Amino acid sequence: MGVAERGRRRKWEECRARAEQCPPPSRPWPRSRRSPGPADPALNLASSARLRHPLSATPVAAASFSECWAAGSRVRLLQAVDAEHTADSVEWCPLEGCRRLLACGTYQLRKPEDQPADPGGKSGLDVDEPQVRLGRLYLYSFNEDGSTCPLVEIQRRDTSAILDMKWCHVPVGGHALLGVADAGGSVELLRLVRSEQNSYTLEPFSRFALEKRGLALSLDWSTGKAGRASDQPLKLISSDSNGQLSLLKVSEAGPGLQAVATWQAHHFEAWIAAFNYWQTEVVYSGGDDGLLKGWDTRMPPTSVFTSRRHSMGVCSIQSSPHQENVLATGSYDEHVLLWDTRNMKQPLADTPVQGGVWRLKWHPFRRHLLLAACVHGGFKVLNCQRAVEEKQEACTVALSHILPNALVYGVDWSWLYFHRLPQAQPLLPLGSFPCSDPGAKTADVVCNLKVKGQSPASSSDPLVDDGEGGTKLQGGGRLKAPCGSRLHASRLQICDCDLYLEAANFDINLLATCSFYDHVLHLWKWDSS
Repeated sequence: MGVAERGRRRKWEECRARAEQCPPPSRPWPRSRRSPGPADPALNLASSARLRHPLSATPVAAASFSECWAAGSRVRLLQAVDAEHTADSVEWCPLEGCRRLLACGTYQLRKPEDQPADPGGKSGLDVDEPQVRLGRLYLYSFNEDGSTCPLVEIQRRDTSAILDMKWCHVPVGGHALLGVADAGGSVELLRLVRSEQNSYTLEPFSRFALEKRGLALSLDWSTGKAGRASDQPLKLISSDSNGQLSLLKVSEAGPGLQAVATWQAHHFEAWIAAFNYWQTEVVYSGGDDGLLKGWDTRMPPTSVFTSRRHSMGVCSIQSSPHQENVLATGSYDEHVLLWDTRNMKQPLADTPVQGGVWRLKWHPFRRHLLLAACVHGGFKVLNCQRAVEEKQEACTVALSHILPNALVYGVDWSWLYFHRLPQAQPLLPLGSFPCSDPGAKTADVVCNLKVKGQSPASSSDPLVDDGEGGTKLQGGGRLKAPCGSRLHASRLQICDCDLYLEAANFDINLLATCSFYDHVLHLWKWDSS
């Protein structure tokens, strides 16, 4: 065994040892490159957890943290929601007028012993009965009205286990569309419609079953740069557990999803697929073989490049919607790489994040901020400005937050933003003036969510500057977010349209994370001022 192979084996054992400090992972530890690992190559997204974990008597809004720091900034827990199943995907709607909506997807493996016994059965448990991957899609509305928790559940749908979700950045047929990749091997589109109770629901619009039996692992829309030219087709790229990529197109007037091309991209699971948002004929993929590949969808069977820079499975990719040639990738090797797509031989920056990087999300408005879901490493915000502009070897870690006994798989920035009102202008009630959406009814958009000054943390446990460029919990290590908490922002209001971007205060951000084991969806407020 060579030196390089021994190094990879050592890295593998370190990851396994760290994982053993928590309950068994609900996703496989990927194989290091040229080291297949277990003999069984089949995907085994297995969770040893029951469908419902017993919760402690304390409210789920209470959480403790082994690490919470950010240079000159503060992060506060506004709310924690019990998702009942293990949660792995969270997505804020990017469309104006609907940005208060948040979708959360769950993944749960139901083993035969978890299923209720059949009193009339002759032979008890059937050991050959296949395990069932269950999922649930939650739709929440962010309502800071002073009487309820900020996130209010407005819909739940039981489905196959959900591996990934993405909102389309443009309306289709006058509706927002949510794409879902599930364990049934399908990509499903759900259409957002207004209900009679002046709320929203997601309804089935179209479904596409992948060619081979397997799991749909990821998807991405070609509209990630907040839109598309009128002559460009609306496209989706999806990856699956057989290592294949599927390019789909969406017909607004026809049957919905249609196949354009399918090809073998990786020898093992293709964990992630993503568009180049600036050249949508180009897509990228990452696999459990440790390879990052680029593809021209006009001639898909042959990759345009293959990178072996990551040492383990590549499971997160996102093209920057703000800078044309910037690409971010993450891996179970616990590194985030920043690339100039004009030269994929060597990354611009290499940032260790102390956790496998399952998802990466660029900030919708701040071009240099990158949010990372780092599994056992919690979640982190990277500032990539110096890496891009000054060739700094690693991005600056602007925020690092670890949740003990939980694996963070889903993260997303909210498209809601704070804007400062002139001193002479009073705080306006909800819906008191329209957004910039032409022709939209005032009731169809939410542009002003009234903010009142009350800290979401308890008075005895606020987050304070520790005097050394970090933050800590004053008086202890526990941060509590009571259900009726408020966003603390003097003379600030929240807007879900682009009308007040010039007056926006982007030092204050809302973001959501979701995690395994504790099956909790967290809502955070981060003040980086």
